[in-house]
Amino acid sequence: MTSHADAAIRVEDLRKTFGDLVALDGVSMTAPTGKVLGLLGPNGAGKTTLVRVVTTLLQPDSGQAWINGIDVVRDPQRARMSFGLAGQYPAVDENLTGFENLEMVGRLYRLSRRDARDRAHELLERFDLSDAGDRTAKTYSGGMRRRLDLAASIVSDAPILLLDEPTTGLDPRTRMGLWEHIRELVDSGVTVLLTTQYLEEADELADRIVVIDHGRIIAEGTSTQLKAQIGGDVIQLQFHQSDQLHRAAGVLDRVGAADPQVDESELTLKLPTGDAVSDLMATVRLLDTHGIKPDDLRIRKPSLDDVFMTLTGQPADAFDDNGDSTGSSQNQTAGAAD
Repeated sequence: MTSHADAAIRVEDLRKTFGDLVALDGVSMTAPTGKVLGLLGPNGAGKTTLVRVVTTLLQPDSGQAWINGIDVVRDPQRARMSFGLAGQYPAVDENLTGFENLEMVGRLYRLSRRDARDRAHELLERFDLSDAGDRTAKTYSGGMRRRLDLAASIVSDAPILLLDEPTTGLDPRTRMGLWEHIRELVDSGVTVLLTTQYLEEADELADRIVVIDHGRIIAEGTSTQLKAQIGGDVIQLQFHQSDQLHRAAGVLDRVGAADPQVDESELTLKLPTGDAVSDLMATVRLLDTHGIKPDDLRIRKPSLDDVFMTLTGQPADAFDDNGDSTGSSQNQTAGAAD
């Protein structure tokens, strides 16, 4: 457990409702300084509501939150100077060049014209955008816009960065490139709170992970600690027909340490198991008896996806609590306000 003195972000008993919807139901957590805290949860879990409270964009009904030791409700203006924010969709002005976008953000943060220009040049080089700095942002690829948005979120050199699904929609190669930029920021001492729909992203980047569901934290720990909660290996079966998949799920409902997990889109069935050899033999015997032939059957170690499914009963979702994402431009303007 991170001590209060070591916490870059700390929330205690946060509660927020929207009519009859309980978005946050007594959430308490800490994000350690200089580390990456991954925030996972299915659609409607409360992830983005929590981010909006921490970034002063939304007031909680009760509870407290501090960022860099500053109470976000009592002193929101000062709190905003302690963090940068990048959302799911790049918030850049398409009609400005990459350089002009960064220079504008610098001026909003009250940097002198010279300092804003120097900072823009520095960040364009840091995020491999120097050659495109004089092009309008509307000519940028999705990955370039995302890098420009990430660069804009750290113009003020704030010690804390909140990333709300920053790589959604990017191809795997571009996503991994952005991961490298995030790692470099953390290596330089920046604290990152990361919400993501990609479980492998949390596995790769997060030092600790918090799983939130129905407005409550249901698990937290390192990726290794969370995977250990599964208690054993996973038997995975691959099918090419949906009817075979569902027949197998019905036949194997008494095999393994938990109910079979069916992925309709991937036509896979997963069986968490405490005794891999015994359960594998039972699986093969039952499938043979009922004439069910999977395309592939294997035993593997549990993944973060298995943990997520076991804890929440559903896969991670691409959307936040309200069906949209938190925009970084809100922070850039808010952080520079009086």
